Amino acid sequence: MSRCVGTQVRGIRLPIIKEGDNLVKEVVSSVIDASISENFSFHDKDVIAITESVVARCQGNYCTVDDIATDIKNKFNTDTIGVIFPILSRNRFAILLRGIARATKKIYLMLSYPSDEVGNSLVSLDKIDEENINPYSDVLNIDEYRKHFGYEKHVFTGVDYVEYYESLIKEEGSSVEFVFANQAKTILNYTKDVLCCDIHSRKRTKRILKELGGNVILGLDDIMTSSINGSGFNKNYGLLGSNKSTESKVKLFPRDAEQLVLDIQKEMFDKTSKHIEVMVYGDGAFKDPQGHIWELADPIVSPFHTDGLNGTPNELKLKYLADNEYKNLTGEELKDAIKNKIANKDSNLKGSMATQGTTPRQITDLLGSLCDLTSGSGDKGTPVVLVQGYFDNYTNE
Repeated sequence: MSRCVGTQVRGIRLPIIKEGDNLVKEVVSSVIDASISENFSFHDKDVIAITESVVARCQGNYCTVDDIATDIKNKFNTDTIGVIFPILSRNRFAILLRGIARATKKIYLMLSYPSDEVGNSLVSLDKIDEENINPYSDVLNIDEYRKHFGYEKHVFTGVDYVEYYESLIKEEGSSVEFVFANQAKTILNYTKDVLCCDIHSRKRTKRILKELGGNVILGLDDIMTSSINGSGFNKNYGLLGSNKSTESKVKLFPRDAEQLVLDIQKEMFDKTSKHIEVMVYGDGAFKDPQGHIWELADPIVSPFHTDGLNGTPNELKLKYLADNEYKNLTGEELKDAIKNKIANKDSNLKGSMATQGTTPRQITDLLGSLCDLTSGSGDKGTPVVLVQGYFDNYTNE
């Protein structure tokens, strides 16, 4: 009988991981225990994916609000700074803002509108149209913002983030002046010392401000790049990818996990004789159609992975072949023709009409999205995901 199943994805339960645990041992034993419990076998090119949160927690990669404040003070030789383009998040940014405010006496907080970088809405596009506002050119202060938009609350969290961020800053003894604008250069009308809090556009933002005469121009990726009084750190991403741990501490994005994925790969080969790919993943790269939130608040989907996960898919579109090249074939003749086409496809199909409609994204981004949706962000208890058959195609039996 021909094979009837393609890609399979399993969330794998782990014990609760604490700092200093042997993550290689816990991941490998849990995956193998799952195979025994669920009666499945392993194959070459299976993928084991581990959430970045578990890796960072095992590493003890944390820092406190005080650590953040210390680093801000060390890197900005002023107590007045601009903080621009932060995302609207209690989990991702609010506690960072506490640390920033603790280090300053005044913050010019510039928010993009109608939404932040990842799609969290401050105001609706309909309201923008109704008020005849041009978000690409119009700069608003807090009074103008309230006049036009009132006290808007986030559709999912029910939080007015303008009010919330103001309260956090004031609680730390700093003052705040809001600016609502979408051009980075606007902040230079208020201060030349700027902390750029955008994620994926950060390099461009910093470049623009430096070219226009900014003084100290840093990003979240420049804060907590080395240890402060024994804290955790991330030399590549700083505070980007961090999450709230407690009211005074954040978990940073994991660091130095290249060896981890290689060790898990080797241990799995020793126990199964199969060459399995391994990756660490964070947020998936997908967009919610209802809330319009682009999920990727981490700086990268997969900061660490084995070499077999490099590259992009090289796939033919079955629908295109069936509707065009083999439109006059049916049944087994059609099936055999398509299988032969796949078996003999070029190693690089870029630009071919037969690939249109396939997804030209990094394999790690595709897998990361799949795994993030599988593991969830709540209480599923499956911080490891096993993906099987992902690299198979219609010819595999």
